[in-house]
Amino acid sequence: MTDKAKIKEVFVSIQGEGPFVGHKQLFIRFCGCNLSCAYCDTNFNATNAKEYSVTDLLSIIEKNNDCHSVSLTGGEPLLNTGFLKEFLPKCPLPVYLETNATLAGEVKEIVDYIDYISADIKLPSCAAGTALWKEHDSFFKSVAHKELFAKIVFDSNITEEEINESCKLGAKYNIELVLQPKMNGNQIGFSDEVIEAVLDKFLLKYKKVRVIPQVHKFINVR
Repeated sequence: MTDKAKIKEVFVSIQGEGPFVGHKQLFIRFCGCNLSCAYCDTNFNATNAKEYSVTDLLSIIEKNNDCHSVSLTGGEPLLNTGFLKEFLPKCPLPVYLETNATLAGEVKEIVDYIDYISADIKLPSCAAGTALWKEHDSFFKSVAHKELFAKIVFDSNITEEEINESCKLGAKYNIELVLQPKMNGNQIGFSDEVIEAVLDKFLLKYKKVRVIPQVHKFINVR
């Protein structure tokens, strides 16, 4: 049993990424991550974090029950499966998991309590530095029966191999791929022409692909 979890922040905002963009959500940002992505702009370290109990979180949710769902984010929330196994069965709102899609064993422990999954595909050229195709494949295999999509942060360095491997994963598990242009602050870091060219290359190999930037940065919300 895990009585409490170390959480960086709990707040209400508008989802700004992926096909659920525009929905009001209660965000629970867990500390810690098993990756160190080059483009990460999120503060999820344990400094000034607080420990929350299941009761603490349920009380906050009760006061914000007009939200579409509860977003488990981070960092990597699946590092807290012990706590989540206690919290999620009691959560009265739908649960939206934001994950780097590398922890297949951990997600199996709580997948029955998850309603929506935003799963990253980490490109070596833009994020992780090393290929994580096997980890992603194992993860998608574990959650293929759920409502999910894969988010791919990319820049002008994206390679043909990365496009091919991403499309293979999409086709294998019949999931939508959401291309998210890498940002420099609140601005997209490269030209519209590059974005269109990358999208076209994906669409030649797999049709369930679209581009959605980080909308929350354009409307100045968290």
